[in-house]
Amino acid sequence: MFKINRRRLLKSSVAAIAAATVATPLLAADPIVLGVPTAQSGPVGVADQQDWLNGITLAVDEINAAGGVNGRMIETKVVDIDILTPEGTVAAFQNLAESGVHAIASSFVLIPQPAMDAAAASGVPYLHGNTQTASLDLFKSDPQKYRNIFQIDVAETWYGSGFIKFLSNLKASGQWTPKNNKVHIVQEQIAYTQVISKATQDAIAASGGEWELGAVTDIQFPVQDWSPVMRALKETDAGIIMIDHWVAAELAAFAQTFAVDPVEGSLVYLQYGPSQPEFLDLAGEAANGFIWGSVIGTYADEQGMAFRKKYQERFPGTMGMVYTGSGYDTAKLLAQVWENTDPSDFDAVGDAVRGITYRGTAGTYTFDNDSQSGTSYPNQTDDPEAGQAHLIFQVQDGEHRIISPPPFNEVDFEPAFWM
Repeated sequence: MFKINRRRLLKSSVAAIAAATVATPLLAADPIVLGVPTAQSGPVGVADQQDWLNGITLAVDEINAAGGVNGRMIETKVVDIDILTPEGTVAAFQNLAESGVHAIASSFVLIPQPAMDAAAASGVPYLHGNTQTASLDLFKSDPQKYRNIFQIDVAETWYGSGFIKFLSNLKASGQWTPKNNKVHIVQEQIAYTQVISKATQDAIAASGGEWELGAVTDIQFPVQDWSPVMRALKETDAGIIMIDHWVAAELAAFAQTFAVDPVEGSLVYLQYGPSQPEFLDLAGEAANGFIWGSVIGTYADEQGMAFRKKYQERFPGTMGMVYTGSGYDTAKLLAQVWENTDPSDFDAVGDAVRGITYRGTAGTYTFDNDSQSGTSYPNQTDDPEAGQAHLIFQVQDGEHRIISPPPFNEVDFEPAFWM
């Protein structure tokens, strides 16, 4: 009859348990899940959303390769989102919340309240780059309800006032002498661009006569023909032209139209859209000379260039200059928070995000303020390391180069060929 050796059985059982623990550690079996709503189709925003997802993917891969967060791997849960409708936005956020994600990292939505309400219902930490006053006003309306929601950058109003500040600084630097002080604004009709236009006009009015509003021309997405706009620009002949529109493909079409028969001597600023990869791809040589800006973007300092190198090795081709770095930073910031908190304790995570100071590839992130949003340099702080620089780029020799603000500028402004 077979006789059980109790000592041998005990030793073998302990060994088996130990082996199983090594092979499948409990922490490794319990990943931290980061939800990333990403528009994968549609007429606008897809490039930005993909840039954000790429940046997050690169960061998560690096974190996991280094052992994860306290031994736990990070997993990303990506869901498609229709950013153009409240229903599509809510569906994506509810999907993520109900699936048990530990945080949501979103590049942006066009309609903030449905996303914020869906996240607030579960309390899940939600970090986003909406760049909208509407998001900040909603937070201020009920800070307790939206306590775990953070805008990683600043409001779009700084695009307007910051642009006028840039013009004054560029003129004072001696790099540019405007042919006149008139500013002609071409504005698209969504709330985002309307807020930027109003902020620009307010800053012009507050300039004490240094700048004058020359004209305002309305456009409607999709812009099929830039010829009427060109006629209006020629008629006004303003020293500064601001195209307040954010769709890269349409701005590329404008650049090509303008380059053929430009308004001579005018400085031309394209609001944000050239940051998207397809602008350079579509505009080609016509892109050279145009200026554009972003209130958050990837720096060209040592840290920023190291990130750019890694990103382009992983994702070859034309690189977006905004949501690539901010997505990467957001994942890294969350990982740092999770190292010292329980990811399942949403309020503890929210408190930690509120208290963090994190220097990333796109500047310094802090949220301990009345809107739980970023801080703009030089618009809200004089300290270059206390916020995110409002970067002004110029396309030079087919590349985006930072020309402002110091100390983050790579090169000086160069007059375009039509100037």
